[in-house]
Amino acid sequence: MSIEKFVRGYADMEISRFHMPAHKGTPLLGGEPYDITEIKGADSLFESDGIISESERHTADAFGSLRTCYSAEGSSLSIKGALCAVRRLKGRPIRVAASRSCHGAFISACALLGIEPEWLLPDSPRNMLCECRVSANAVADALDSSPLPVDAVYITSPDYLGQLADVKGIAKVCHERGTILIVDNAHGAYLKFLTPSLHPLDMGADLVCDSAHKTLPVYTGGGYLHISKQAPEGLAELCKPSMLMFGSTSPSYLIMQSLDRCAGLLHGGLPEMIRRCCRRTSEVKAVIESRGIRDISEEPMKITVAADFGYDGRQLAELMRQSKMEPEYADPYAVVLMLSPYNTDRDFERLTEFFSNIEVTRSADADSADNSLLFAHRPEKAVSLREAMLSSAQAVPPDDAVGRICARAAMSCQPSVAVVMPGEIISAESVKILKRYSIPEIYVV
Repeated sequence: MSIEKFVRGYADMEISRFHMPAHKGTPLLGGEPYDITEIKGADSLFESDGIISESERHTADAFGSLRTCYSAEGSSLSIKGALCAVRRLKGRPIRVAASRSCHGAFISACALLGIEPEWLLPDSPRNMLCECRVSANAVADALDSSPLPVDAVYITSPDYLGQLADVKGIAKVCHERGTILIVDNAHGAYLKFLTPSLHPLDMGADLVCDSAHKTLPVYTGGGYLHISKQAPEGLAELCKPSMLMFGSTSPSYLIMQSLDRCAGLLHGGLPEMIRRCCRRTSEVKAVIESRGIRDISEEPMKITVAADFGYDGRQLAELMRQSKMEPEYADPYAVVLMLSPYNTDRDFERLTEFFSNIEVTRSADADSADNSLLFAHRPEKAVSLREAMLSSAQAVPPDDAVGRICARAAMSCQPSVAVVMPGEIISAESVKILKRYSIPEIYVV
């Protein structure tokens, strides 16, 4: 029996609910009859051996993983669980090399687990906050130059701009050195269902964190932690207990039902719907590029418009809103558009019409000359990440922060990529970046 079938059957029985939640199935918003807790027969997310476990196996079959664990708290929980599982596998504090384009959940997990990341920097200076793609050669150099063995490498691919890392090359580097590869694939769950697959599981990653809700028809908060069939022995059994350390003991059954429904769709017609959406997205990309507008996304189901044709990215986003379109994200340099098989024909028509008719101009950007240099420096560390994050802190304007120690990762609202990491000394260069991305304050120790 599926999660969805069990919950709907329970709702149809009109049982008097003397259990949580307090709405008792009263349809105040509409979904309450199907919002239950871990009653008899409903299984338990972190100790699953019934309908949840069965649904997870169904999903694992779709992705080709050794095991897939559901998350009702997005990739944030999967990231924390993955790091904790590696820590338990090793039975000691672990060393992790990570790209700086990491999500805030990774930083929090490091503080909680006592991990002091060794930051991987790109081969060349980056010019956008969300861009920090590292090469296989950079990973090899970092692992070979580390004074002690590195237990795990953590990268983000795709990144928020839709750029893909060389996961296959990085996996080869890691496995030659006995290092576990963890990939934050929050934006790329759908990549499994392309032909050929571009999913990190098929590129050699050991642990992969997917936000199902970002690109698959799942409620917000639905995610996966995949364990590869090639992962070190014993790692799969450690993931559920590790997720329990960080996850809520009251996971949403609405989210889990949507994960369960999605598993069925992935075994049905959804993969072809994904491929069709990618073809339609490619048609829009062609229109955009025909106008001389740059799409810097390498993903087939994402468009990232570089705002270098007469508009600030935030201005461009406002123009789109006036045409009844809401972007995923906009900053001074780019606008991110996420598509899915559930976008309508009208959605695609609006995109095509908008970019077919928008005025394209080229003007010199006063800041462009030194933009690439903003991310060229390696920040100086004063105290450990954990010590900084657990210290008392105060918020100050960026101009007052130069020379101070960062206490909390300084991020724009989304995509939660840090300008400065906790424990680092805030430089004048970092302040420039904070101000460029309109980050009004930063917490210092």
